[in-house]
Amino acid sequence: MKRKHFNLCYFLVAMFFSSCGAYFNQPLTQSRARLGENTSPEMVIKRFLPKHKTVVGVYKFRDQTGQYKPVENGSTFSTAVTQGGTSILLKSLEESNWFTPIERENIGNLLNERQIIRNTRQEYAGGNKPVKMPPLLFANYIIEGGVVSYDSNIITGGSGLRYFGVGASGEYRQDRITVYLRVVSTSTGQILKNVYVSKTILSQGISANLFKYVSLRRLLEVETGITKNEPAQLAVKEAIDKAVELLITEGIIDGIWEPEGGSKVVDFVKKNYKKEQDEVELTDLFNRKQESRRGEMAISAAGGLSKIVGDYSDAEFNMGADLRIKYFLKNPKYAFSLGVGSTTLSNKNIFKESIFDSNVNFEYYLLPNDRLTPYAYVGLGSVSNKNLNVTYFKFQYGVGLEYLVTNKLGLILRGEQNILASDNLEGLVRGERDDKIWNVRAGINFYF
Repeated sequence: MKRKHFNLCYFLVAMFFSSCGAYFNQPLTQSRARLGENTSPEMVIKRFLPKHKTVVGVYKFRDQTGQYKPVENGSTFSTAVTQGGTSILLKSLEESNWFTPIERENIGNLLNERQIIRNTRQEYAGGNKPVKMPPLLFANYIIEGGVVSYDSNIITGGSGLRYFGVGASGEYRQDRITVYLRVVSTSTGQILKNVYVSKTILSQGISANLFKYVSLRRLLEVETGITKNEPAQLAVKEAIDKAVELLITEGIIDGIWEPEGGSKVVDFVKKNYKKEQDEVELTDLFNRKQESRRGEMAISAAGGLSKIVGDYSDAEFNMGADLRIKYFLKNPKYAFSLGVGSTTLSNKNIFKESIFDSNVNFEYYLLPNDRLTPYAYVGLGSVSNKNLNVTYFKFQYGVGLEYLVTNKLGLILRGEQNILASDNLEGLVRGERDDKIWNVRAGINFYF
């Protein structure tokens, strides 16, 4: 009965942490129409206004991918990308406060309506005098482009856990769209600017379930979960917003657009743009920032537990500490370290000894440009008693995890095994295996 209660409690905890959003955010009632979501952060360029707004025309901003919506089974004729790109682009141009967009996508409808107005006025006004109407605005520039790429499942993954019929799991998928935008001069046909922006689309699913026989003929089955998909239309809107901002920014730098404030605004825009370019150059396809975060050298201080694995039974955990100096090679994945440490080893009521150890290690960092990275190391060293008159040679290896709080300070957690070249550390030789020491340490790395 206690095990059943434990399993039920385990399930409830898993359900709460994995899918609580489904219970606090369930769409149980109809929703009224609302204003469109604010998809993008405020454009930096909106802080400044142009001396004169530019009249631009957009004929077509199309989905050029031909991509259909991905489904697990079967096929669908629904497109993965919205077909209303022109409307989204016109909205972004208007919101930027730098352009005056004019109707060009359905210019035929506009011209027909103007002709109807002209004919109607002339008919009721009488006479043969032609009816004049205000002239149409003409565009100084035409903005062209489209959604040129939709890449499905560029990253997929997940994790799960199941124990005695109780389990929880999570999955995710990431897609990617790419938008190109260009400005064409209507007087010369010259392409003045051509930019592109990419945006990822995230889909997540989490679930928890319980499948358990509560008695011989009674089966309890409970299941819950939630799936969230980022709307593709909002992703397209955000990508287009960013492309418009990029057009304005590069146009200011190249002198195509003229902002109020003169050279001070231009210098500010250049500085922000350079900073963003530097970040882009350090970021790869999967939004991993390839920045050299760690210095060439580091000092590491750590403390934790140690335990001897020898010929006596009832080995005890004791406190220990060590200090290391690291030097990173030109390739930041590799480093050498020198270290010294001290701990106490004991077996209950049998053996107790304080030891000092030294080591030289070769370390490998799996993700040296990330804040969180696993690493592994191997090395050689020695173990001496407290009087330093008995020394044993050893070989050690270990794995660890480091998280950079800042580029100067990192938190570490590691575990290692020391294999001695002797079976006489605790004064008893038995069997063919040499004595071993397990160390678990937590500490800090300080880079300089």
